[in-house]
Amino acid sequence: MSPNGSDRSSRRPMRRKLPQVLTAGLVLATATGCSYNWEDFPRLGMPTPVTEEAPRILSLWQGSWAAALVVGVLVWGLIIWAIIFHRRSRTKVEVPPQTRYNMPIEALYTITPLIIVSVLFYFTARDQSKLLELSDKPAHTVNVVGYQWSWGFNYVENVPGVTGDAKKDANLAAIPDKLKDQFPANAGGVYDAGIPGTRNPQTGNPGPTLWLPKGEKVRFVLTSRDVIHSFWSVPFLMKMDVIPGHTNAFEVTPNREGTYLGKCAELCGVDHSRMLFNVKVVSPERYQAHLKELAEKGQTGYIPSGIEQTDPARNAEKNVL
Repeated sequence: MSPNGSDRSSRRPMRRKLPQVLTAGLVLATATGCSYNWEDFPRLGMPTPVTEEAPRILSLWQGSWAAALVVGVLVWGLIIWAIIFHRRSRTKVEVPPQTRYNMPIEALYTITPLIIVSVLFYFTARDQSKLLELSDKPAHTVNVVGYQWSWGFNYVENVPGVTGDAKKDANLAAIPDKLKDQFPANAGGVYDAGIPGTRNPQTGNPGPTLWLPKGEKVRFVLTSRDVIHSFWSVPFLMKMDVIPGHTNAFEVTPNREGTYLGKCAELCGVDHSRMLFNVKVVSPERYQAHLKELAEKGQTGYIPSGIEQTDPARNAEKNVL
């Protein structure tokens, strides 16, 4: 057999193994969606989760990085393999055999990325749907109001000594009826509102402070008075847009006490960088005491929640719950 024929025969086993190698890499890449404990892996730049819902987001983040790492190693491995085993020989000058229209290989590198993207899309859609589910009766409801250039918080709660009805309050007219129907009955409520110069009295961090009870589900109803903002408490590992004329909502259950940073994550104007706030997670007893403190300061009732729902948003509200 000629030396050229010997080279070809030695390469055939490697070519036969190529689909097996790619298939193994695909299995590893798509297997990252399986459930596992996020604490067993690096957080890869994410902060420590402080809600019961945040580990789901962190797991998706870790799994996406694992899939990207497997695909990257596989691609780089094939590139290096091609460089080494198909380099030009110093003793031969003839043109090597040309391979064209190899349908199995072309189908493999077309279908494999589609499968990987489809798997990542599936787990993303699954987790997003779970994170955006709203319960029938959340323990607490906070109307987060975004405005240039700070934040206001309407605590829709039954506070002792405070009278009123959140379901009929004109300041909450921007909130759709399907969300109002789940407000507590005769909730007079209290509020807190900030300006860019507001600071947390304990930490000195800029922005108003949103208080939350540990271990109890909180629904955030997001409204805007002017332009699009984005409500982002960093250790929640998620954010949601605050849109004028459209109300968004999501729920979390804080599970770690402490004071955490929050910010607007949507470029909303000249002082966007000053739209900061704090999130203080405390015991349920301390949370109720804070509501009473706000009432004693005269911060009873609610601040205007924002621009009323537009017709397209109102017509879509059947999907809110």
